[in-house]
Amino acid sequence: MSERPILMNTDMVRAILEGRKTVTRRVIKPQPEGQPIPMTANSCYPDCFGIEETPKVIRPPYQPCDILWVRETWTRLPETPGGHFRPRGVYYYKAGEDLRPEKYRGNGWHPSIHMPREAARIFLRVTDVRVERLQDCGNVQAKDEGCTCSSQFARLWDSTVKPADRATLGWEANPWVWVISFEWISKEDIYGT
Repeated sequence: MSERPILMNTDMVRAILEGRKTVTRRVIKPQPEGQPIPMTANSCYPDCFGIEETPKVIRPPYQPCDILWVRETWTRLPETPGGHFRPRGVYYYKAGEDLRPEKYRGNGWHPSIHMPREAARIFLRVTDVRVERLQDCGNVQAKDEGCTCSSQFARLWDSTVKPADRATLGWEANPWVWVISFEWISKEDIYGT
């Protein structure tokens, strides 16, 4: 088991907090030349995927039982005098917070990529990792992604891909993706009380 960060945008974080998201898809980079096939447990490369009709092997970014701490859009507001209203060291999160830090001069939302580990509030345990084509995500699978249908998931997916990369990594390109299933766990489940 290892502990690693994973980036989630605000919509994804809200879906996790509401119990609607139990899966995330991540593009395989670089894209394999053939279909990835799971290696057997007694192979030279257990927990990896061989690329059909090639000697290449790829390793998923996460393995079952890995713990992922979610990096999300966050901020810290200045402490109020005496620390009664806003104490020192408190983090605020764009997802699920009724807070507008842009009102406060000199503060604003920080991108998820810059979120420190100490600010993490969401921890996920990986339960399964598999490979499929992006468009294999139908309506049922889209619900596991926190969406109502596959067309909504397609729009969400494309919103996370840079416009310059959409031709190769967007929904219409139908790239190979890691399908990472997880369960939301508490910090106490990991470290105890």
